[in-house]
Amino acid sequence: MANTKSAIKRVRTSEKRRMHNRSIKSRVRTMVVKFEQAAASGERESASARFVQAASELDKAVSKGVLHKNMAARKKSRMAKKLAALQ
Repeated sequence: MANTKSAIKRVRTSEKRRMHNRSIKSRVRTMVVKFEQAAASGERESASARFVQAASELDKAVSKGVLHKNMAARKKSRMAKKLAALQ
């Protein structure tokens, strides 16, 4: 356990940041899974709308420093490939 006052504060703030980052990552994963489901069912319009939402969430997570930009780019690229295969 932390002994100094500053160490105790760091524990509190890092826990707060961890929970915040966790919620952002969860939202991103949810959007990606919803896109995957729409793509698997073959619904082009739905998949296209879900792609836009998922890409937006990925970009927001990158801008907040939660995800690495290359990871987001890779995920968007793979989703775009699946979307193109539907059309």
